Amino acid sequence: MATQLDDTTKPRLPLSRQRVLGAAVALADAGGVEALSMRRLAQELGVVPMALYKHVANKDELLDGMVDVVVGEIDPPGGADWKTAIRQRVLSARRALLRHRWASRVIESRTSPTPAVLGYMDSMIGLFRAGGFSIDLTHHAMHAMGSRLLGFSQELFDDTAPADPETQAAMLRQFAGPYPHITELVTAITHDDASVVGQGCDDQFEFEFALDLMLDGLERLREPSRPPRRR
Repeated sequence: MATQLDDTTKPRLPLSRQRVLGAAVALADAGGVEALSMRRLAQELGVVPMALYKHVANKDELLDGMVDVVVGEIDPPGGADWKTAIRQRVLSARRALLRHRWASRVIESRTSPTPAVLGYMDSMIGLFRAGGFSIDLTHHAMHAMGSRLLGFSQELFDDTAPADPETQAAMLRQFAGPYPHITELVTAITHDDASVVGQGCDDQFEFEFALDLMLDGLERLREPSRPPRRR
């Protein structure tokens, strides 16, 4: 009579670098990268911590690998014109970072770009060059776009309004004297539409507004008669 194998005798899925990185990304998505540790990751995978070091040398290599997993989710370049192709790729990168909200901070913390980031940036340079940009203007474009090429930007200040209307009103009264222009801006943001009170500006709209502004400017500079000015 055949007998069923119990759970303890079922073969385990072999541990691999891909499995380790996938589990690490899932843990960071669920609890933030700050809560991720080699011990916690080992528990999630059902192995002893030392088993992980056959696939990632240390926590830094783990984080680099996690960045590469996220970058690997970015859509490949399409067959559109250079501006549309770059815009679509940047917005795909942004969608990937919105799925993994810890990733932008980890990317900023790396002392050198990971192989996947290098490959991505190389492909973006290729899109500019294929679109008729000189190597000099491509260099300027990469600097101007900065982290926006990877789907995020470092904002000058946080203009998200407090959720509590009373707290918001008190803050505006306090700011009105010394910072009249900031007060005017925040007031306009929170009163343009009643649905956004307590939410501040539309982050996606602002990201795309700046992205299109830069791409439109770069398109004008691409014309031979409009070289970029140097000081």
